[in-house]
Amino acid sequence: MKIILKEITVRELSGSYTDNTEGGVTGYGGKLDIRPPFQREFVYKDAQRDAVIDTASKGFPLNVMYWSVRENGEFEIIDGQQRTISLCQYVQGDFSVQFGTIKEKRAFHNLQDDEQEKLLDYPLTVYQCSGTDTEKLEWFKTINIAGEQLTNQELRNAVYHGEWVTDAKKWFSRPNCPAQAIGSNYLTGSAIRQDYLETAIMWHAPGGDIEQYMSDHQKQQSAKELWDYFQAVIEWAQACFPKYRKQMKGVPWGPLYNEYGPAVIDAAKAEDEVKRLLIDDDVSAKSGIYSYIFDGKERHLSIRKFTEKDRTEAFERQNGECPVCKQTFPIEGMEADHIDPWHAGGKTNAANCQMLCKEDNRRKSGV
Repeated sequence: MKIILKEITVRELSGSYTDNTEGGVTGYGGKLDIRPPFQREFVYKDAQRDAVIDTASKGFPLNVMYWSVRENGEFEIIDGQQRTISLCQYVQGDFSVQFGTIKEKRAFHNLQDDEQEKLLDYPLTVYQCSGTDTEKLEWFKTINIAGEQLTNQELRNAVYHGEWVTDAKKWFSRPNCPAQAIGSNYLTGSAIRQDYLETAIMWHAPGGDIEQYMSDHQKQQSAKELWDYFQAVIEWAQACFPKYRKQMKGVPWGPLYNEYGPAVIDAAKAEDEVKRLLIDDDVSAKSGIYSYIFDGKERHLSIRKFTEKDRTEAFERQNGECPVCKQTFPIEGMEADHIDPWHAGGKTNAANCQMLCKEDNRRKSGV
């Protein structure tokens, strides 16, 4: 991997600055992609934005910025987007700040010539990085330690940039994007911070390998295949469980669809099971109900454990004897077990508790 340290002036940075909602934000004579289309919007508050201008006007250093070098020799910002936009917008005349010792706020065109020149000549420290996708991704993760930190998916978007990522962001990353419209009740996180895109790719990627999936699709023009898949997953979840509950948010719907879809289960029968499990005090993880309905694995439910009192009472009742092997053990050598299995209606209470030696309990549990 090759890393070059350069000084770029505000004059150079703001050259040919353009801000197009659909087309992205560019600068540095059109060679720097400041915000690729549909990436995270400007998030600085006015005070943060004004502080950037104040720092530069006084000649104090701003934090180092990081650019990725593309194959065509152009650049994409990895870290420093908000500072860059603040400087370029001010030079363009988009807002006013208190500049120097004068109390009144002034736009760039209100500054004296020497003040303008001082700001335009202000040097910014920039690391320009080129290398393989893997090298850049690891490096970006390492330097992503300050300011408005990038999420893992934002880092991946920078590494695997191209038409496919741009199109995928259209479906999954904009405020009020299609994925948010149909999936916000089913996904955790934020569309604008790329959580929806990350989830969709992880669901659709073989083995959940997001980086490999993005590498394989990087040169493609359209992400419609991913959108169609995501739409099918959400529609399938809605068909299996027509009555929405808050516990459905964050369920691994993609993996469930991959294994059990697109066939739809008996919705009425599933609804009865959901109701039963929701009111079962032994079920600690209510969101795990939906996975449990498909595979029957109790680990999704975090079944409530027997209390220390329950364990002690059962141990004393048995005189420390394991009812399976008929040998005697100290309480530390035994584990609590349901006499009547939980899935058969047995409750997690003292009356339904027995103590088995560890070997027999684990053999019974299939561990």
